[in-house]
Amino acid sequence: MDRVSRGLRDTVGEEPAHQPAFHESNARKKSHSLPQQTGKIQQAQLTKLSAAREFNYSVFGLFLHSNLALPGITPICSTGVSPDIELRLGISPHSELELSTDEEELRDVSPCTNESGEPVRRMWRAAEGAFLRIAYLDGPQFWLDHKCENLWVTWSETSSLEDALTYLLGPVLGILLRLRGVTCLHASAVALGDYGVALVGWAGAGKSTTAAAFARQGVGILSDDIVALAEKKVGFHVLPAYPHLCLWPNSVKVLYGSPEALPRFVPDWEKRRLALGGSGPRFEDRPLPLGAIYVLGERRPEPAPYVEKIGAQDALVSLVANTYANKILDRELRASEFDLLGRLVSTVPVRRVYPHSDASRLEELCKVIQEDLALLELPATPAPRG
Repeated sequence: MDRVSRGLRDTVGEEPAHQPAFHESNARKKSHSLPQQTGKIQQAQLTKLSAAREFNYSVFGLFLHSNLALPGITPICSTGVSPDIELRLGISPHSELELSTDEEELRDVSPCTNESGEPVRRMWRAAEGAFLRIAYLDGPQFWLDHKCENLWVTWSETSSLEDALTYLLGPVLGILLRLRGVTCLHASAVALGDYGVALVGWAGAGKSTTAAAFARQGVGILSDDIVALAEKKVGFHVLPAYPHLCLWPNSVKVLYGSPEALPRFVPDWEKRRLALGGSGPRFEDRPLPLGAIYVLGERRPEPAPYVEKIGAQDALVSLVANTYANKILDRELRASEFDLLGRLVSTVPVRRVYPHSDASRLEELCKVIQEDLALLELPATPAPRG
């Protein structure tokens, strides 16, 4: 990425596993520091607009109520129930509440920097812990209240709503989910039969690329980069995210012959958007039972691609290392998540899959995953969701 951080698209605040914890080295770069945020006139216009219209969405199992439309996300009809999240786009809490900007405690700083040495992202506790503020160096800022029920978003005069959404639909919602107690894997998920299958791995392991290869074969996509899990009486389910995949140009070239075959999310970020739904690849918008987890290993020569079984302890270590934004969890949330992951590996098959060194052999990779899943002999019709 060319300008200051697009921030972290693959992970936020994770502890080291196979790769460095933060992958904001993929960040867009520019030389200036945090620009002035959305002005009072623009905020007044947005407030007036939000009073006239409202938009409802379902993302990661959360009911979002927004004052502005989210480009690329299909709205849903109002359910008549209170939203899980009130999303205030183009509005800061300072314009609605009396907040002091002096009492902030720096909580986390990205180790990745721009050319001037400035961290591409900072995170503060504000107003004595009543808010969490997340600021990216190219302008977008996010405020989350301590109940994780309200989210304010602003952006600079040199950026846009689309810029802010590239953060919102990735790391920011990932942080929000974690603080709400939702276990999230650093993974993408596809729908094979009546089950969701998670493809787990660190940044660059090929999660999104493998999901896109499945999509080309008509397989539905549940989620990209963040897989939110719900534990129900009948087992674990994968919650659907949003209808697109995020791909690097090299992956687009392997899949479609040219890096320009897919549009960019925003003009100055290299990643391409593979839209799902409609006439394109299928988006699976239903929560599905989690059938299996495949941890993507390093690329190997022949006989790769292949799948190997791993023991429960190895599976647990792999999943702990690949939970999303685990650095922000307190001791209580960490303990709760560890218990949940223990239950997960005791009920859901976990495998390690090794892709071939030749990154173009994606069809073979998809085939070995599907063949291994068939050997698990999962019920054709899963138990009723509950």
